Amino acid sequence: MVVVNAVIESTEADILALTEALGVMEVASQAEAGCEDYTFSVEVSNPVMIRITECWDTLDALKGHFDTRHMDAFQKAIGAHPPKAMEVKFYEAKEIRSPF
Repeated sequence: MVVVNAVIESTEADILALTEALGVMEVASQAEAGCEDYTFSVEVSNPVMIRITECWDTLDALKGHFDTRHMDAFQKAIGAHPPKAMEVKFYEAKEIRSPF
């Protein structure tokens, strides 16, 4: 499994302006083959930070995600409301049983 964790620093106004684009991107991405999870969230304690959590079955599924129409539309929306900062990390992971 490939896990993507991203943090985007923005402004509350820009996040509000991006809400529809984020929702469309989230739903369309979740419907892609190989997508196990794709979620945007805003930090409760810091409402200018967006977190993106993605889980993909394979690296090829993730690569295909970058070639979709909804990714193009999302990139245009982000371009209209550029973030102050963004950090994206990619991990190869294996699910384990809960220790509890």
